[in-house]
Amino acid sequence: MQIAFFRIAAAALSAAALCFTTGVLAADKPQALATPTKPIALEVFKSPTCSCCEKWVTQLDNQGFQTHVQHPADLNQEKLKRKIAPRYQSCHTAVSVEGYIFEGHVPGPVIKRFLAEKPKGVIGLAVPGMPMGSPGMEMGDHFEPYDVLALTADGASRVYAHIASPKDQL
Repeated sequence: MQIAFFRIAAAALSAAALCFTTGVLAADKPQALATPTKPIALEVFKSPTCSCCEKWVTQLDNQGFQTHVQHPADLNQEKLKRKIAPRYQSCHTAVSVEGYIFEGHVPGPVIKRFLAEKPKGVIGLAVPGMPMGSPGMEMGDHFEPYDVLALTADGASRVYAHIASPKDQL
């Protein structure tokens, strides 16, 4: 009986020592034990031959997104299914897990901000066309300022972000 008591006490002391040691290590290295943020998952629909789309996807992956690329037989059908009017369309469409759409060369940090804010009545963001200097459309020092539009379910849009220089995309 006494031996069993000592074994239980020894086990309890060992567990306490382990907890204390772990607490000390956690205090010494808070970054190592910090909870990692969950990557933002996007389903990307694009043409298999579009290199600017590949560059955009690579940039998102490098910024911590988790992308899954699909090459649908009819890319326009994917855009129509998501109610992206032709005037807002670009070369690729991405869809978040929550169903938000990101049409064209929307910068990753703008997508992250949008998903954190989730503006009421907005179905997603679009960068119509393919502005020179936007993510995936880099051409040396050439840059064309552009707007990132917030799209609403009724087909309207408003400016969500104005990108006046390459640094505004960071």
